[in-house]
Amino acid sequence: MQPENDRNARALLLRGGTVIDGTGAARVRADVRVEGERIVAVGADLAEDDAVVLDAGGRIVAPGFIDVHTHDDQIVLSAPQMLPKISQGVTTVVVGNCGISLAPLVHANVPPPLNLLGGPDKYVWPTMAAYVAAVDAAQPSVNVAALVGHSTLRVATMDDPYRPATPSEQARMCDLLREGLAAGATGLSSGVYYATGAAADIDELALLAGITGAAGGVYTTHIRQEMDKVIDSLDEAFATARRGEVAVVISHHKCAGPRNWGRTTQTLAHIDAARQKQPIGLDCYPYVAGSTVLRSDMVDGVIDILITWSTPHPEMAARTLASIAEEWGCTLKEACERLQPGGACYFQMREDDVQRVLRYPPTMIGSDGLPHDQHPHPRLWGTFPRVLGHYSRDLALFPLETAVHKMTGLSARQFRLEDRGEIRAGAFADIVVFDAATISDRATFEQPKAKAVGVDCVIVNGAVAYRPGEAKVKGNGRFLRRA
Repeated sequence: MQPENDRNARALLLRGGTVIDGTGAARVRADVRVEGERIVAVGADLAEDDAVVLDAGGRIVAPGFIDVHTHDDQIVLSAPQMLPKISQGVTTVVVGNCGISLAPLVHANVPPPLNLLGGPDKYVWPTMAAYVAAVDAAQPSVNVAALVGHSTLRVATMDDPYRPATPSEQARMCDLLREGLAAGATGLSSGVYYATGAAADIDELALLAGITGAAGGVYTTHIRQEMDKVIDSLDEAFATARRGEVAVVISHHKCAGPRNWGRTTQTLAHIDAARQKQPIGLDCYPYVAGSTVLRSDMVDGVIDILITWSTPHPEMAARTLASIAEEWGCTLKEACERLQPGGACYFQMREDDVQRVLRYPPTMIGSDGLPHDQHPHPRLWGTFPRVLGHYSRDLALFPLETAVHKMTGLSARQFRLEDRGEIRAGAFADIVVFDAATISDRATFEQPKAKAVGVDCVIVNGAVAYRPGEAKVKGNGRFLRRA
């Protein structure tokens, strides 16, 4: 997709494409005119008027995708090209999920799961304001919205995050959260599933959620348990949000482990009932495997486990835990202990559950990719084309308009990203042009870093940021401060 003219104009005209506007409305044939950072017109046969013309004939023109669940806090600084995301058509990432954020924290060494964000030399952001300045200086190819992580607050304020916090420690957490929100953070995230957050009770969580709600932010949570106690864990999240008077997003909703396969019929009905009383959103990724730090309690001898990284045994990345244990002549749990600290993909979901959650109307799309893993889960590179190609086109799980809405307009509204997520006059010009017939993920568990196909052009804040074979070293993304 090359320009029909090469004038150095400040305007772009996407000519002859089929617009899916992100609202869920039916597609229409229309031109899209961009001036500066904004879309100024959408309609038939728009005048060229000295614009650079991009031929979008036979292609879908949609809002840039919003990845609502990422751990991209560090990669937007260290690799601002953001090739894993921009190549999928992603134009905005929400960082700081699962209670894990790069700011506010200064530690030479951090406990799991904070080590998912990169090496120990990366934790140099004592305030959210400092992190915001670093993002803007890095000029990433994508926009960045940030959550303040609850585990990060605990590690920053406590000598031992594995115990209940004292009142003075909670007061310090509140101060750091207020600073983060004042600097423009979108909200608060928690991950009480992880040891660094598990000792926090609902009083501590609701205290922080209340500060977030009062500031107009959103509260996202990796709930305490996604297995047998998933309903109880959902109820804890709902109660926390009610007490904090804040909208809550349930992160990467799933029913994990063979004993819980099929229970999404129950959990989605439970969420539906709760949504009648309070604002609740959720996100998911389109795979049957999750990925996180290596944990012995996840080793059950039933599900397959693929090692993604290991500090003491880096040579074991991309191998299954079972094959490693066989080679070492030990049990699965013993092998798991010897590999730590490390990470793994856990094949803990069933396909019908994944499809049920994807199809649920309030569900947004989030990759939950881990960019610093040696052998990452393929969701890092393939999530959005997989939804559009495999699930929408090939399986007809939902129309393309619905798929786009789940990754654009719905996400922008849930996270209060003003003037993002739609193709309309006045919106920021975050745009992806793709071929609906060919868009597809190519990343696999064997080859997880393969770029998707079918994405022709990505525009971020009015500037072309990506074409196949082309990615700018410095981009046009920015930190998105809370409206």
